Amino acid sequence: MIQKVLVSGLGAIGSSYAARLYDASPQLVTAVVDEERLERYRREGITVNGKAYPFRMVTPDATEGPADLILIAVKYHQLNEAVAQIRKFVGENTIILSLQNGITSETVVGEAFGMDKVLHSFVVGTDAVRVGTSTRYGNLGKIVFGHRSNRKDDPKVLAVRELFDWARVPYSVPEDIMREIWWKFMMNVGVNQVSAVLKAPYGVFQRVKEARELWEMASREVLAIAERAGINLVEADIQEHLRLLDTLSPEGKTSMLQDVEAGRKTEVEIFAGTVCQMGDAYGIDTPVNDLLFKMIRAMEQMKQGKA
Repeated sequence: MIQKVLVSGLGAIGSSYAARLYDASPQLVTAVVDEERLERYRREGITVNGKAYPFRMVTPDATEGPADLILIAVKYHQLNEAVAQIRKFVGENTIILSLQNGITSETVVGEAFGMDKVLHSFVVGTDAVRVGTSTRYGNLGKIVFGHRSNRKDDPKVLAVRELFDWARVPYSVPEDIMREIWWKFMMNVGVNQVSAVLKAPYGVFQRVKEARELWEMASREVLAIAERAGINLVEADIQEHLRLLDTLSPEGKTSMLQDVEAGRKTEVEIFAGTVCQMGDAYGIDTPVNDLLFKMIRAMEQMKQGKA
């Protein structure tokens, strides 16, 4: 039974799910943070949908034994730092879920701690937005997870299901987790990047035909690569993305748009960057993602005062 959950990353996603676990049992969840964030969170506090959450927090050098479950909820460029920060909390039986976007984070975590500890996972359907240390969401979304073998009776899968059922954390265990991860990757390649360039919340995609078309154009390049990679994505999956979009809060913003607005580093390398690299490897043209990559990298540098 999972009794100790460690959360790495208290951004929009991490704080939302940490809050849900805290509501089930305040003693269940602990956040690992560096000294600078620890002081900031203690000074400013953390709120989710207007409610204050005094999460228990530890620094990476704490010596309190392994966690049963670790949720990694940081940006991809922070993943190596997160791996270093959770190292002392990983034991023989620890289960790790990396809730990051993209299709490569599980490999990084597995190389550090062993793939036997990793369940593939991602979050879908959330419209959480964080400003400062305050997070708000209309839709929490759900954690999609599973074992790479797709064994529903895997002990780690069963343990996480039991926890999430008890704590009322929305989730699903799909028939084919790798297909679902690529499905989410294709959606992010479209909506995250186009929203960042257009500076568009979800409502723009719900109302503006041309914005939806740009999303579809970027996504179709992933579709072509997935076919060559042996992943069963189809055109109907893009239409499912659009249907999901229409359920989100019109004021909600993608994580990449939030990063652009705040002047933070984006995850463009794991979206357009990955698409372009795989396109080169498979001999598939990716002009839309090539353009998005250059535009977003330029936007990053302009925000950082480098241009």
